[in-house]
Amino acid sequence: MIISNVKLCGSDEVLDITVHNEKIAAISHHVTDNFPAELNLKFERTIVFPGLINSHDHLDFNLYPQFGNNIYSNYTEWGKHIHENYSGEIAGVLKIPQNLRSLWGIYKNLLCGVTTVVNHGEKLGLNNDLITVFEDTHCLHSVHFEKDWKIKLNNPLKLKVPVNIHVGEGEDFLSFKEIDELTKYNLFRGRLIGIHAVAMSQNQARKFEAVVWCPESNFFLLNKTAKVHMLKKYTNILFGTDSTLTSSWNVWEHLRLARKIGLLDDNTLYNTINKNAAQTWKLNSGEISEGKDADLVVAKIKNNKTGFNSFFETGPADLLLVLHKGNIRLFDETLLTQLNEVELSNFSKFYVDGVCKYVQGDLPGLMEKIKEFKPGVRFPVSVS
Repeated sequence: MIISNVKLCGSDEVLDITVHNEKIAAISHHVTDNFPAELNLKFERTIVFPGLINSHDHLDFNLYPQFGNNIYSNYTEWGKHIHENYSGEIAGVLKIPQNLRSLWGIYKNLLCGVTTVVNHGEKLGLNNDLITVFEDTHCLHSVHFEKDWKIKLNNPLKLKVPVNIHVGEGEDFLSFKEIDELTKYNLFRGRLIGIHAVAMSQNQARKFEAVVWCPESNFFLLNKTAKVHMLKKYTNILFGTDSTLTSSWNVWEHLRLARKIGLLDDNTLYNTINKNAAQTWKLNSGEISEGKDADLVVAKIKNNKTGFNSFFETGPADLLLVLHKGNIRLFDETLLTQLNEVELSNFSKFYVDGVCKYVQGDLPGLMEKIKEFKPGVRFPVSVS
C-alpha cells in the first residue's frame, strides 16, 4: 500500500509512505517502486501522523456517564461519593457483559485514531485485531484501593515489566504522602509509571520512569491537574484519557484542553501521545520512520491550518484513514472509489458529527447487543 501526497504533521513536508508487511517500508517525496503495492491511496490537503497511543484507559468503563457533582480532595473521596449516590446507575452498566463493554472501549479509541491503548485493570485477554491493547504491565490500582499492594508491588516475577498505578490523584496532603509511601516500598526499584500525579513534586518525579497525564479527568474531579511543565524535567510525560466516568469519549477534546492549559509546548504535547509513549511501553510505533509498525492516521486539514495547528484542530469526523499494523481499520466514505478492491463486508458504516465512516467489524451489531442489556445507553456515534 502507498499513501500518497500527505503532509507530515508538524512540518508540512509532503510525503509518500509505502507500507509493506505491516511496516513502514519507505518514505519519499515520490512514489517508490521498490516494494509491490496493489493499492495507492492519493490524498489532497491532509496530514499524516502516528496512530495515537492512549496510555491510560479502563476499557470496560466507557459506557458510564460522568459521575460526580463536586470538586473532590482526592480520588478516594470521589470513589466513596459515587458509590453512595450512583449505585443504581453503576449496577445498570455492570449488567452489560464485560466483553461487550471492553469491545466498545476499543472502538471508542479506534474511532478517534488511537491504535494502541494501555488498559488499566485486570487483563481482558480479548481476541482483538482492531488496535493494540497493551496489557504487558504490572497493573495495580492504587495505594488505597489495591489490597496487599506492598506485596504485589515487589513480586519478583514481575520485575521486568512496568508498574502502572494511580498515584497522587488529589490536591491534598494525603495524596502527596501517598506518592512517598509508594516509592518507599518500591524495594526492588521497579519501573514505576504513575497515573495522574496531580500532587507530585519534582523531587518525587525523579523516582518514576513516566507519568501519565490525564488533564480532563483531573479537572472534572479536582479542578486542577499535574504540574507537568515542571515534572517533565525529571520524568517522561505520557497522555491518557481515563474512562467516560470522568471525561469525554473524544481524545481530541482532551488534547485541546491540554493545549489550552499551556503547560507543555505543542511539540512536547504531541510527543506525549506517540513517541514518548512508544519508548516507555517499548513499542515499535509512535514515529513515522522506516521499519516502524505502520500505525498511521491520515486526517483532512481544517481551515487552512498549518503545522501543529492542523493536528490539534482534528476530530473524529476529520479522520480519513486509520491503519493499524498496515491494515485498514477505519476509512472515510470519500475513499470508497479508491478502495474498490477492499472487502466491504468486513466493515460497517457509522456516522460521527454527520460524517459517514466505515470501520472494521460489526459496530452496529455491538451497539444493539449492548442495548439489549441497557436500552437507554447513549452512544456518541450513530449507525443510521
